[in-house]
Amino acid sequence: MEVNTRMPNAKVLSEKQAIVAELTEKIQKAQAGVIVDYKGITVEEDTALRRECRESGIDYAVVKNTLLRFAFNNTGLSELDGLLNGTTSLALCDSDVVSPARVMSNYAKKLNDKFEIKGGFMEGKPVDLATIQSLAAIPALPVLQAQFLGTMLAPITGLAVVLKQIAEKNGEPAAAEEAAPAEEAAPAPAAE
Repeated sequence: MEVNTRMPNAKVLSEKQAIVAELTEKIQKAQAGVIVDYKGITVEEDTALRRECRESGIDYAVVKNTLLRFAFNNTGLSELDGLLNGTTSLALCDSDVVSPARVMSNYAKKLNDKFEIKGGFMEGKPVDLATIQSLAAIPALPVLQAQFLGTMLAPITGLAVVLKQIAEKNGEPAAAEEAAPAEEAAPAPAAE
């Protein structure tokens, strides 16, 4: 039996180098990334996942372990090499640290054994599964903004309620109610 010791042809090698360069650039730009083992998900599940990723601004792709290993080594994330076995996909986001962890964790819960988070990175540093799960527990940015706004408006709303109660207690609305029946009791002008 003869072992093939030839190098891949120049075209294939060039294509792979281009993929590694693109992956390296995406990883360097990303605020956070999550590595997932996606074995056995259906087309419908994958389509729904990809749709949610697009809506959340996440770049999600299935990646060959060897190519991802080169990209991780190029970006100083070689500690993640041990996670690159089996079927691997990568979720990256360059605008939000939390969204890849949240979306991937939601799908890991929905799909049980078919979808498993292996690990990830945040701001150029490897993070473990526990960190990813902690990030996933943080609400989405619009929810956080609404909570913050509600907290900011609570004292003003409370003040408005108190002022209304004081005004009602002092009879100001009652005076307005008494004025209305007096107008009704006034004689109507005579028609000519």
